[in-house]
Amino acid sequence: MQAFHIHYRNTQGTLMRILTAVSRRALDITYLHAQAATDDQTYKVTLLLDVNPKQTGQLRRDWYAIMDVSDVRITSADSIADRASAWPGAVGHPPSSSTDETVRAARA
Repeated sequence: MQAFHIHYRNTQGTLMRILTAVSRRALDITYLHAQAATDDQTYKVTLLLDVNPKQTGQLRRDWYAIMDVSDVRITSADSIADRASAWPGAVGHPPSSSTDETVRAARA
């Protein structure tokens, strides 16, 4: 598991292009946190992904090909995993009830 820290200029569609590079490879995003960086135009997204070395290289290449991406850093996932587990929304969702009439009608 690796943590990717991507710095980018917040222009239209930049974050979606960053995330599309991940989804194109059918990777599960374990953790995602986007935030404003030091100035008004620079933003940072942190992704926690389980990738092999080949996928790491492909992702870095794709991200650097995006015009508004300024830096991509890779770190260990230890510090990010602690933060992710401390977040209250990180708890898994309970399975939905299949006894509800509305759900059964929608599935039909």
